[in-house]
Amino acid sequence: MILHPLYSLAGFVVGILVGLTGVGGGSLMTPILVLLFNFHPVAAVGTDLLYACVTKGVGSLVHGIKGSVDWRIVGWLALGSLPAATASLALLAAAGPPTAAVVGPIKVTLGVMLLLTGIVLLGKDRIFRWSRAHGQGRSPGLTRNLTIALGMAIGAAVTVTSVGAGAIGATALLILYPRIPLARIVGTDVAHAVPLTLLAGVGHWWLGTVDFTLLGSLLFGSVPGIIIGSLLASHVRESVLRPILACILIFVAGNLIL
Repeated sequence: MILHPLYSLAGFVVGILVGLTGVGGGSLMTPILVLLFNFHPVAAVGTDLLYACVTKGVGSLVHGIKGSVDWRIVGWLALGSLPAATASLALLAAAGPPTAAVVGPIKVTLGVMLLLTGIVLLGKDRIFRWSRAHGQGRSPGLTRNLTIALGMAIGAAVTVTSVGAGAIGATALLILYPRIPLARIVGTDVAHAVPLTLLAGVGHWWLGTVDFTLLGSLLFGSVPGIIIGSLLASHVRESVLRPILACILIFVAGNLIL
């Protein structure tokens, strides 16, 4: 397998950002591949899903060892997300080989998801405070059903755009489970992303939209990047990085939508 230094460098930079903030695997890598390296949007999404599966698999292992994963919530999310991902893959297969008519809507959908992610990042602290002050009286049955519905939405969004399982998913879980510590919310969100991105990534592989040479180059850079970012996380203020990352995502979203 031939490694491309520029792709590995992109993986390294994104890996550091993921290690520092927990966000950026799909929301940064896919638009970088589309806008900077001119990859086909469908190929970028398919490749990024397997990339995210490997990187978040490492993160899930760490969170699992630390005991910061609520496997019950992971199961409820997967109950909605895996069937939704399967249905989305079936729709993509029925649409046939990607044409200009398909690429346009995918780019717009990706842009909308990036815009939502940027907005969520900017308002994360306010959402956290609001969730702590409200939402305490919801019944367990309703919370379970809402979690399954959230999984369905994330499953469809991630399969089509590779974005949605990070900042948006974690923030929605924070609203649904205001009593659970933030670290456990993040660990749960990361653990759920592993089977989802694996299923969606294998589905895209079956559709022929995964570039394995690109995947190898990205992982060659991202693995050390994630390790470095994780080691630096305790020394860098997330409150400084998050608004910068949010503004970048909103700018990229505007380019994809317009």
